[in-house]
Amino acid sequence: MSTDLRRIGEKARSDHRLVFTSLYHHVTDVDNLRACYEALPADRAVGVDGVTKEQYGEKLEENLQGLSQRLRRMGYKPQPKRRSYIPKPGSEKGRPLGISCFEDKLVELALKWVLEPIYEPIFEASSHGYRPGCSQHGCLDVLGRTIQQKRVSHVVEADIKSFFDKVNHAWMLKFLRQRIGDPRIIRLIARMLKGGILEDGLVKATEEGTPQGSILSPLLSNIYLHYVLDLWFSRVVGPWCRGEAYYFRFADDCVPRRRTGGRSPPCSCAALEMREGPSEPPFRWGLQTTVSCVG
Repeated sequence: MSTDLRRIGEKARSDHRLVFTSLYHHVTDVDNLRACYEALPADRAVGVDGVTKEQYGEKLEENLQGLSQRLRRMGYKPQPKRRSYIPKPGSEKGRPLGISCFEDKLVELALKWVLEPIYEPIFEASSHGYRPGCSQHGCLDVLGRTIQQKRVSHVVEADIKSFFDKVNHAWMLKFLRQRIGDPRIIRLIARMLKGGILEDGLVKATEEGTPQGSILSPLLSNIYLHYVLDLWFSRVVGPWCRGEAYYFRFADDCVPRRRTGGRSPPCSCAALEMREGPSEPPFRWGLQTTVSCVG
């Protein structure tokens, strides 16, 4: 990561309300794009154009210069993602992925390197998925210690149904504008979200969702759920509960827990908080959850 990008992270940590208005040149910078090329592994699945890292690298400088010029004049247009499926328990068809072309992966990684230092400082400690220094093992460790050491009587496990397929693009861009004041960055992300999916020989428009398999998708999903779910729990649901309430999220799976002694029988109250809550989010944004309760 370049010195300029580290400075962005320092500014973001020092002022959580700062809006960044000049970021796009980091995405178009040839040196940053070259660093992205070096960082990308060579053994990943190819996109709709079939171009591998090795093939792209045969004329690397020419390709990077051309990509940078198209980005600068806003002439860059992402290609549709190739639909692929991997095994998923309980599903015959499998988990859908969207595989980007290699050049699109370069731009996705460049965007991630710009956005991640800005949003990492404001993410809640309850968010554990797809973040630097975080893992599912760390999440389970904190979860286990909370159950053992805190005054917890009931546990609710919630999963957001088809979350990556249902992300609302308009709200996604509104959330990004909370910290990103460079309209070119917003416009580029909007193009990526609307890039389409190639499946069975047909390109389908993507009016919602951020496909799994994209380099940028995990970060965008964390930004979305930070505003929709994490802040909702910490600022609304938690204070609304009587007794102690804790919350952990890994990607689109979350585990709220609370102590006995609330406004209604504890298990039904916890489930109600996730299904309806004291206020409307996350259902205000069209997300559906499946909820199970223990206790």
